[in-house]
Amino acid sequence: MTNKTLTFALMDPPFENERTTTAMRLIEIAAKRGYNINVFAYEGAVYVPFAKQMAHANAVHGNSVEEENHPLTHEWVEEIMKLAATKGGKVDWVNCGLCVDERGAVEAVEGVRRGTPGDLVNFSEASEGTLVIATR
Repeated sequence: MTNKTLTFALMDPPFENERTTTAMRLIEIAAKRGYNINVFAYEGAVYVPFAKQMAHANAVHGNSVEEENHPLTHEWVEEIMKLAATKGGKVDWVNCGLCVDERGAVEAVEGVRRGTPGDLVNFSEASEGTLVIATR
């Protein structure tokens, strides 16, 4: 049996608003259910799998790095990819190459590839459904 495929298009950067967190939660649910998942990251969303994100302390609250336990989206992307594989699915994450170049976000986690907006078209045509999480 072939797994069903879902496509997600993301546009917002990490840490800025709830849209990115909501999208990541939906992608994680799809991974838990064994879907094949396509993600097209456009604009600021190319920073979601950016490998150089770093946890930080919170001097205002007096917390160390460990106490603050700041979540990093690149770790979430890596975990979703592993989770999908354990459930029989896969994740094809594409960062828009033009957006990567504009922002200098060239260092993504393993498994993320560079592409073009044409990848989103191809993803959508091959999917049972496409969800675009657009900016305002």
